Amino acid sequence: MNTSEQPVTLRERKKQRTRQALVDTAVTLFGERGFDSTPLDALLDQVEVSRRTFFRNFRSKEDVALTAVKELWDVYLEVLDGTAKSGPLADVLLGAMLTTLERMDEDWYRRFPLTLRLIADSPALDGYTLRHCAEVQAEIARRFDGQNPLELRLLIEFFVAAWRCALDEWLPDCTPGALPTLLRRSCSSMNAALGLEA
Repeated sequence: MNTSEQPVTLRERKKQRTRQALVDTAVTLFGERGFDSTPLDALLDQVEVSRRTFFRNFRSKEDVALTAVKELWDVYLEVLDGTAKSGPLADVLLGAMLTTLERMDEDWYRRFPLTLRLIADSPALDGYTLRHCAEVQAEIARRFDGQNPLELRLLIEFFVAAWRCALDEWLPDCTPGALPTLLRRSCSSMNAALGLEA
C-alpha cells in the first residue's frame, strides 16, 4: 500500500518489517495449507516471532489473514473523508473506491486475490469478513449523517453488492487494471437491475 510517511527510527522500521513478514507469510502459508487447518504457531515458527510480538501487531489469526481487505477499506474511508460530499451519493461512493484502487500498490494487488480465495475457502474467515464489512458500512453511513437512514443504508448495501459482483468477475484472472472497469460496469448496471421485470 502506498504511503508517503516512512518509519523514521530503526525500531519503527524493524517493527514494520516484522509486520510485513507476518502478512506476506500468512497469505502464502494459509493459501498452501488452508486457513482453518493451519495453527497460529505454524505462522509464528515460519516468521520466527513470539506470540507476544504477533499480538502487538494483530488481534488474531483472522486479523493477519485479512490485512489486504482491511487496508483497502481503511484507505477507502480516508479517501471518503477527503472527498467533497456533493452530487449523487452513488457517484461519491464509486469515485472514492476508484481513487482507493489507484492508491493500492503492486504488493497489495498481489495479496488481495490470495486473500479473497482464503475467504472463499474458510467459513471462519468468511464470517469474520462479514462482521468487518458491517463495521465498515456503519462507518460509511456515519460520514453521511443527515440522510434518510433507510435510503442511505440501501444505497450503501447496493454499492457493496456492486463491489462484490465486480470482485467475482475479476477474481478468476485478476487482470491488472481491470477491477476499476468492472466496478464501473457493475455500478452502472444497478438501475437496470432494479427495473427488471418478472
